[in-house]
Amino acid sequence: MNRRPLLSLTALATLTAALCSPLAWAQSNEIRIAHVFSKTGPLEAYGKQTATGFMMGLDYATHGTLMVAGKKLVVIEKDDQGKPDLGKSLLAAAYSDDKADLAVGPTSSGVALAMLPVAEEYKKILLVEPAVADSITGEKWNKYIFRTGRNSSQDAISNAVALDKPGVTIATLAQDYAFGRDGVKAFKDAIKKAKVVHEEYLPTNTTDFTAGAQRIIDRLKDQPGRKVIFIIWAGAGNPFKIADLDLKRYGTEIATGGNILPAMSAYKNLPGMEGATYYYFGIPKNPVNEALVARHYSQFKTPPDFFTAGGFSAAMAVVTALQKSNGDARANTLIKTMEGMSFDTPKGKMTFRADDHQAMQSMYHFKIKVDPAFAWGVPELVREIKADEMQVPIKNQR
Repeated sequence: MNRRPLLSLTALATLTAALCSPLAWAQSNEIRIAHVFSKTGPLEAYGKQTATGFMMGLDYATHGTLMVAGKKLVVIEKDDQGKPDLGKSLLAAAYSDDKADLAVGPTSSGVALAMLPVAEEYKKILLVEPAVADSITGEKWNKYIFRTGRNSSQDAISNAVALDKPGVTIATLAQDYAFGRDGVKAFKDAIKKAKVVHEEYLPTNTTDFTAGAQRIIDRLKDQPGRKVIFIIWAGAGNPFKIADLDLKRYGTEIATGGNILPAMSAYKNLPGMEGATYYYFGIPKNPVNEALVARHYSQFKTPPDFFTAGGFSAAMAVVTALQKSNGDARANTLIKTMEGMSFDTPKGKMTFRADDHQAMQSMYHFKIKVDPAFAWGVPELVREIKADEMQVPIKNQR
């Protein structure tokens, strides 16, 4: 007769013990964020910038408290070394062992593609920053994936603004993996008036570009009109050394998008070169960018770089979403919150498109100017290409 009350009291005692356990207490008063990125490996420079920007962004967005809705933000950093299998296992461990509520990263597109199914398996958010390949929010996408970083189509469409003119013949030079191949495909899809006559793919660790460049030169040299080599490259290696092959003799020029400042030192040899960039610290004019630039100069005595802004943007997205959800970090809540959500970034306002969770954002058409005050070629703004000007295709199967 007393059995039911006894069972209820036992259940209540068990529940009370669970709620009072350190793990449960930590979970209820913390929001745990795994940041998986290339601390080491070929994209180390990019990864470290993203991590710096992410922590600066969290500090800025929470006014120095690292708190949202009374909960402490705890960041767990993991080094994927640019290796897809490692990134996949680290994300699984973050969700299961570290009890991460959501994750941010990674740096490499190849690693990101390996990580996408893990987010779906654990039913937790993965906010992709800065991996670029279209397929991340395209055919490999699932509903747990959001991206603040630009995708290959945004890169391609904005660069087409500078190059897609009648009478222009283009050859592409890119790395032989997802970032390079998706980038070239998106670029070709965006080109309507010019023509692409050759695609050259080289290993990601290439240091001698002579053979590849010679194949491009041979393909372009007899073409009429303006001839352009469009370069899509990330990480080690300096493909701009092909300028040493006296391209002017063949009437050929180089074009490319933006990059980190050390890589843009090669741009000083290419005054007048046009392209489009995701970010350069001197271009956007808004309070968030002013804050990022000021904080970075204060801490490092240098301006923020390409991927620093990306990490900062990811942090702004995370905090905005958690503020709107009142600290509820469950995936279904965050998905409803983030679809169509706008948030401020160093580039201005971004908005997550509901169809594929890609952040719609401005890009910047530039022309390189040589300024002795800077160790790199300075991308001077030609014009801002706003999000609503770019017809970025939806490539998932939703």
